[in-house]
Amino acid sequence: MICVQITVTGRVQGVFYRASTKNMALELNLNGWVRNEADGSVLIEAEGPKEQINQLINWCKIGPQYATVDQVIQKEVEKMNHQSFEIKH
Repeated sequence: MICVQITVTGRVQGVFYRASTKNMALELNLNGWVRNEADGSVLIEAEGPKEQINQLINWCKIGPQYATVDQVIQKEVEKMNHQSFEIKH
């Protein structure tokens, strides 16, 4: 089990990126959260098996239909033992 923070830049707000991320995370049985940042990026914290985390990161590079992803930056962080996956506002 690992925990990563993923920052996604590009046209990623207003294109259902957060809702799509939550759906993908739930499909992969990952816990954590996703939120919009003031700079226009999306920040994700996801926790789970490394293989599923890598699948989420690969999905983030494409995102939902109307997103245009410029960059995906990830870093491993301390595990937080999240119990679900939620959208933070």
